[in-house]
Amino acid sequence: MDVLYFAWVRERIGLPREKVETTAKTVAELVNELRGREERYAAAFADTSALRVAVDQELSDFDAGLEGVREVAFFP
Repeated sequence: MDVLYFAWVRERIGLPREKVETTAKTVAELVNELRGREERYAAAFADTSALRVAVDQELSDFDAGLEGVREVAFFP
Protein backbone atom coordinates (compact mmCIF):
# COMPACT_ATOMS: atom_id res chain seq x y z
CA MET A 1 0.00 0.00 0.00
CA ASP A 2 1.05 3.61 -0.39
CA VAL A 3 1.82 5.45 2.83
CA LEU A 4 1.93 9.24 2.64
CA TYR A 5 3.50 11.60 5.16
CA PHE A 6 2.70 15.30 5.49
CA ALA A 7 4.16 18.33 7.30
CA TRP A 8 6.47 17.51 10.23
CA VAL A 9 5.81 13.77 9.86
CA ARG A 10 7.39 13.97 6.40
CA GLU A 11 10.25 16.07 7.76
CA ARG A 12 11.07 13.54 10.50
CA ILE A 13 10.86 10.51 8.24
CA GLY A 14 12.49 12.22 5.26
CA LEU A 15 10.05 10.89 2.68
CA PRO A 16 6.78 12.23 1.28
CA ARG A 17 5.49 8.73 0.44
CA GLU A 18 6.54 5.11 0.17
CA LYS A 19 5.20 1.69 -0.76
CA VAL A 20 4.85 -0.50 2.32
CA GLU A 21 4.39 -4.25 2.47
CA THR A 22 2.59 -5.02 5.72
CA THR A 23 0.72 -7.72 7.57
CA ALA A 24 -0.95 -5.12 9.82
CA LYS A 25 -4.70 -5.49 10.22
CA THR A 26 -5.27 -1.94 11.55
CA VAL A 27 -3.69 1.49 11.24
CA ALA A 28 -2.41 1.15 14.83
CA GLU A 29 -0.61 -2.09 13.91
CA LEU A 30 0.88 -0.37 10.85
CA VAL A 31 2.15 2.45 13.07
CA ASN A 32 3.78 -0.09 15.39
CA GLU A 33 5.49 -1.76 12.42
CA LEU A 34 6.73 1.59 11.14
CA ARG A 35 8.00 2.62 14.59
CA GLY A 36 10.11 -0.52 14.67
CA ARG A 37 11.86 0.25 11.38
CA GLU A 38 14.32 2.83 12.65
CA GLU A 39 14.68 5.91 14.85
CA ARG A 40 13.26 8.43 12.39
CA TYR A 41 9.96 6.51 12.27
CA ALA A 42 9.95 6.10 16.04
CA ALA A 43 10.35 9.88 16.37
CA ALA A 44 7.58 10.61 13.86
CA PHE A 45 5.12 8.27 15.56
CA ALA A 46 6.15 8.87 19.18
CA ASP A 47 2.91 10.71 20.00
CA THR A 48 0.03 9.50 17.86
CA SER A 49 -2.37 11.81 19.73
CA ALA A 50 -0.73 14.61 17.69
CA LEU A 51 -1.50 12.82 14.41
CA ARG A 52 -4.48 12.32 12.19
CA VAL A 53 -4.87 9.57 9.65
CA ALA A 54 -6.74 9.19 6.39
CA VAL A 55 -7.48 5.79 4.88
CA ASP A 56 -8.12 5.86 1.15
CA GLN A 57 -8.54 9.66 1.42
CA GLU A 58 -11.15 9.55 4.21
CA LEU A 59 -10.43 10.67 7.77
CA SER A 60 -10.21 7.63 9.99
CA ASP A 61 -9.20 6.38 13.41
CA PHE A 62 -6.13 4.39 14.30
CA ASP A 63 -8.33 1.33 14.88
CA ALA A 64 -9.50 1.40 11.24
CA GLY A 65 -9.00 -1.84 9.32
CA LEU A 66 -6.57 -2.09 6.42
CA GLU A 67 -8.11 -4.90 4.40
CA GLY A 68 -8.29 -3.77 0.78
CA VAL A 69 -6.83 -0.35 1.59
CA ARG A 70 -4.59 1.20 -1.04
CA GLU A 71 -3.46 4.38 0.74
CA VAL A 72 -2.85 5.56 4.29
CA ALA A 73 -1.85 9.17 4.99
CA PHE A 74 -0.49 10.62 8.23
CA PHE A 75 -0.57 14.33 9.08
CA PRO A 76 -0.68 16.62 12.13
